[in-house]
Amino acid sequence: MFAQIEKIDPPFWYAGMQNPELQIMFYGKDIAQYQLSVSNLVSITNVLRTENPNYLFVTINTKNISACEILFTFKKNKSAFAKKYTLKERKENSRQRKSFDSSDVMYLLMPDRFANGSPNNKNDASTTEKYNRHLPEGRHGGNIEGIIKNLDYLVLLGITTVWITPLCEDNDASFSYHGYAQSDVYKIDPRFGTNEDYLRLASEIHKRDLKLVFDYVTNHWGLEHWIIKDLPTPNWINQFENYTQTNHKRSTIHDTNASKIDTQTCLTGWFVPTMPDLNLRNPLTLKYLIQNAIWWIEYADLDGVRVDTFNYSDPQAMAKWCKSITDEYPNFNIVGEITMLNQAHLSYWQKDSVISQIKKYNSYLPSVMDFPLSDALLSVFNDDDDSWGRGIIKVYENFTNDFLYPDVSNLLIFAENHDTKRLNQVYANNIRKYKMAMAILATVRGIPQLYYGSEIGMAGDQNIGDAHIRQDFPGGWEEDSNNAFTKEGRTEIQNEYFDFTSKLLQWRKNKSVIHSGKMTHYIPEYNVYIYFRYNDNESVMMLLNDSNQTQNINTKRFNENLGDFKSGKDVITEKIIDVTGEITMEPKSVLILELENKQHSNPKNKSDSKITIQKK
Repeated sequence: MFAQIEKIDPPFWYAGMQNPELQIMFYGKDIAQYQLSVSNLVSITNVLRTENPNYLFVTINTKNISACEILFTFKKNKSAFAKKYTLKERKENSRQRKSFDSSDVMYLLMPDRFANGSPNNKNDASTTEKYNRHLPEGRHGGNIEGIIKNLDYLVLLGITTVWITPLCEDNDASFSYHGYAQSDVYKIDPRFGTNEDYLRLASEIHKRDLKLVFDYVTNHWGLEHWIIKDLPTPNWINQFENYTQTNHKRSTIHDTNASKIDTQTCLTGWFVPTMPDLNLRNPLTLKYLIQNAIWWIEYADLDGVRVDTFNYSDPQAMAKWCKSITDEYPNFNIVGEITMLNQAHLSYWQKDSVISQIKKYNSYLPSVMDFPLSDALLSVFNDDDDSWGRGIIKVYENFTNDFLYPDVSNLLIFAENHDTKRLNQVYANNIRKYKMAMAILATVRGIPQLYYGSEIGMAGDQNIGDAHIRQDFPGGWEEDSNNAFTKEGRTEIQNEYFDFTSKLLQWRKNKSVIHSGKMTHYIPEYNVYIYFRYNDNESVMMLLNDSNQTQNINTKRFNENLGDFKSGKDVITEKIIDVTGEITMEPKSVLILELENKQHSNPKNKSDSKITIQKK
């Protein structure tokens, strides 16, 4: 009786890759008992059998091999069977693909909560958890088609890059909507759509000159992953005599005084009981994850990758994972989730960090997420204390540590995401505070990231549960009475949020002075923070009044940046503001001024008086 090959991963590959070595995993009952040969096109460089006879790991060399079909022959005694394996042709200039950078604005969305574009696709017979929109933590039916149908909304908003939380199959019996407990990393969850639907999404995104970022999980899979149910080798995952959870203390990794047991528990303990921790020190596991990521990049024509829980996995293995991808795609950007609030700790993880050289380590991770800035933005506008270390000083001090990063322009900056408090909840939907946060994100160094729905005032209380900060986007379902995807469907306040955000982001799109210009900032006084972005051609003046009082700001202090500039055009209102004297700012307000040399008639605020505080 012939063995039945149930799975081949990767399911196919591409000719002409920079690294010609390909590890193919054949899975089927007792497949390891078979002897293997291959057509003359390629050579087998290694065949590895593990403790589990259902796996066969075969390494071939594809150097100088064009796109073709490779024939593998399996023989056992007098029985034999053959299996074709395809090497496909790569897209033109695939290796040199461009990626997201500081000229972009990224939009994070959760597909189950964004929009249902094909209502008949709510359930699938092959998956366990069924549609239940009434259950906050249940599956609500959002899908790939819903994203495609609303891409024009993102274009109008001023978005250039879309980060979608994991779309691969997650067959957990509950909480599967978030997608981080994956059960097949080569397959789109059928409740979201098919692999072909994902290709169509990528195509529609690129038609609109947008970029697509894939959310990748290297640290763990779900208990329902088909490999977890029949491990190739016991050390494919980290295992213990008794369940051991990570201590989450990632500082132990770079701490020169850390105990071995604390570091080991951090890196090998499980994130949660339902997510087995992958052992990337196992070369088979690491190779599987490297090839899986490259396969998705090539297959779906991806423009970037975000890595979940980056520094929960073995650091050396993660460095190999990153370097393997960037060796294949030298212009490709990868951003890692590293939830650390100390800038020195965070900068350790960015590629070529001087700090990590102390431990002779290089992560090869191009970008990290700026959690210290997020932490400041989620509190600063409720803090009216202008003493040192309080109020807007928190934001100022964040940027005083920019010298720690090897590439500060490649930080992903954000106020919130799917794991944090919601911005509009923290500020009780005070739109003035929202505008200040967005203005900072749109004008400082780095790559701004927005979280879906904030641009229309969506909030949610994380104290109730994570599902509350991941609510459905209004208008994404046929039965929704409020359709915030259209101007006509939005409420007056939703339009105020949207219009401000859109105006700001559309302005930012073509502003190289913001994308790559220098920054000079001034020590805040009276909770007023002022900084400049400038290059050889343009200068932008940013003024934030985080106090609860009107402020009159004398501009003499800023002469080193103002120079001969006479006025500035407010980016939002397009009004001309004289900058040669005094500027009056309302409480909790922001001004973004494009500086001009022209002296306009009827100048405002010509006084040279010092900063004064006026009661409201």
